[in-house]
Amino acid sequence: MLDERILKILVCPKCKGSLEYKEKQNRLICHNCNLAYKIEDDIPIMLIDEAENLEDK
Repeated sequence: MLDERILKILVCPKCKGSLEYKEKQNRLICHNCNLAYKIEDDIPIMLIDEAENLEDK
């Protein structure tokens, strides 16, 4: 689980919009860009090139 302090300051690196934390899926979702950022070993991978495009699903 990510620290609440980190969740409050993280934004989407593409649009600077807010992110939704999906604890069960272990990822951060940007609904504006339809991107999902993985979290590995409690570290968010905030690289646009590494994000999963949710429109492809």
